[in-house]
Order: sequence, then structure tokens, then C-alpha cells
Amino acid sequence: MKYSDREYATQILDIDENSLKLAKKYILNGELVAFPTETVYGLGAVATDDDAIGRIYAAKGRPSDNPLIVHVHKDYDADKLVTVEHDYVYKLREAFLPGPLTMVYKSRGVVSKVATCGLDTVGIRVPSSEKAQEFLRYVDVPIAAPSANASKHTSPVTAAHVYEDLCGRLPLILDGGKCVGGIESTVLDVTTETPIILRSGLITADMIRSVVGKCGYSANKPTDKIRAPGMKYRHYCPKCETALFSRADVGKAQALYDFCEKEGKRVYFMCDEGVADKIKGNKLLLGKTAEEIAFNLYDKLHEAENVADMLIAFEVETGSAIDESIMNRLTKACK
Repeated sequence: MKYSDREYATQILDIDENSLKLAKKYILNGELVAFPTETVYGLGAVATDDDAIGRIYAAKGRPSDNPLIVHVHKDYDADKLVTVEHDYVYKLREAFLPGPLTMVYKSRGVVSKVATCGLDTVGIRVPSSEKAQEFLRYVDVPIAAPSANASKHTSPVTAAHVYEDLCGRLPLILDGGKCVGGIESTVLDVTTETPIILRSGLITADMIRSVVGKCGYSANKPTDKIRAPGMKYRHYCPKCETALFSRADVGKAQALYDFCEKEGKRVYFMCDEGVADKIKGNKLLLGKTAEEIAFNLYDKLHEAENVADMLIAFEVETGSAIDESIMNRLTKACK
């Protein structure tokens, strides 16, 4: 039987002793379990099991050259999986872990080559979510997990979002409520003398520099091999038409809104509070601060699917370093 031919009666269960026992049973049998983190929900399987990892790719429809991040609990010895080549890594671990930071190391070859897409590196993450920690500690094996959604769709921040995309493709979704961070972890290459951001997130370059004095960015050339999720393919897209405008183009955005409304489409703006007073029409408000906007972004993109045929979004500009990470997601969602 092909992985994609499997069908399940998917359950959503609150996290308790009984659901964790069931989750461990599924995980150790090579099945998939979705679980909450502080950023988004993950679709997890044993990181050392080629067949289990294959089920992740099949369930999501994920391109086979897009590597997975491995999640472990805070007391797990990650050095069993990777080699630390630079001393600055220990400072970063102390400063940011557990937390929304994935570090890409040289792999010891323990993690499945299917998960690493044949690369000699692997990303390791220690989530700060107490619910994620409960799950990871209970199963006590490294868990490979991308976001728990169909490939290219908006990332899930609730158990219901996971169910909408993946019902029938996995046996269990652990419900830990809405994720508090809202966008995926920062992915940092620590195999080089200077740590290099491969994917921006809630841990910013300035935060990293404040600890180790240096941090760069990957050029992300189209011909480069994918070192981390979010580097190449279209991501985060809602199931409605989208358009993205700069904050200076309020007039053009309003004209598009009015035109679409005359055409009989359900139209919504999505913006922060700094733009809201300058436009007229239906609005999905993201908030005022960068933290509020990150928290609300995916939830509002999911909401847009239910209320809008056309979503007109505006660039975010709060003055926070997190704006860059938000715009990374918003730009890919609204291409």
C-alpha cells in the first residue's frame, strides 16, 4: 500500500495521560501524530524511520527535496544526532533554547536521509511550548516535523486547522490550543564560522548578534540546494485570491477593492492598525505590534478563506526586527 492510500479516522484529543499513551503507540509504530508547538502545529514521525518520514511527505504532498526539522525535548542529548563544530553554538543554546530557534548542524547520520533529503546536515529544534515538551518527553525519541498542513497552504495554529487539511491522513491530532508565536522558528546554519540565517523567524539577527557578536543571512540562490524549510517553494497560501500592496499604495488597493466588490466578489482587507483607518470596507485586523501581528497572521489567513473571494493585504511596518519575518511569510502567501 502506498503511504498516500492510507485512510484514518482522525481523532482530535486534548493532551493528557491517555492521549499521550496513544500518541506514543502511534509514533513507535511508524505512524504520524500532529502536535502543538509555540509557533505552529507540527506533523510528527520518528526521525530515524525512513518509512515514517515517507508518510509525512505523502500526507502533506511535500516536495521530496524539502528537508524536515527534528524536534527533541529539552533534556534530550541532541549531540547524539549532530556534531557541534563551533563554540558559539553553546552560547546560543543557553540564550534561546527551549525556544523558536532551529539550528542546522552536521548530521551524525542517525536521522533518516529521507528527512534530510540526503544532505549531511540536519536542523534540530527544542520547542518551548509546555504541550510540545510533554509530547516529546513522553515519546522520548527525536521527532521530525514540518508544519501540519497540506504543502503550500497556510500553516496551522489550531488543531482545527490541522484537521481541515489532513483529516484522514493521520490517526491523531493532539490539541494544545492556539499557538502563541504564530510563525515558524528561525532557522540558523551553525556549520559556518559565522551563524547564517536560512529562514527568518521570531529570533532575529540582532538577538543572535547580541549573544555571539555576529550573524549573517543566506543568499538563497535559486540554484542552491534547500538547506531548510521555507527557502524555495511557495508557502502559506490561503485558498482565495490574494493581492499585496505597500503602505503607500492605499489608493490602488482601495480601487481594487471597489472593483472586486462591483464584480460581486466577497472582498476583505487584511492589515495592521496603522493602515486600517485609511481604507473603507471589510477588514481582518492583524493588530498593532509585531508580536500581535505574528500571533494573528496565519489565523487571519485561515479566516480569509471562509469569508473572502479576494484578500487584499498590506505590507507590515511596525519598526520591529520581527517585521522582516512577518513579511517573509506574507509575501509568499500573497504571490
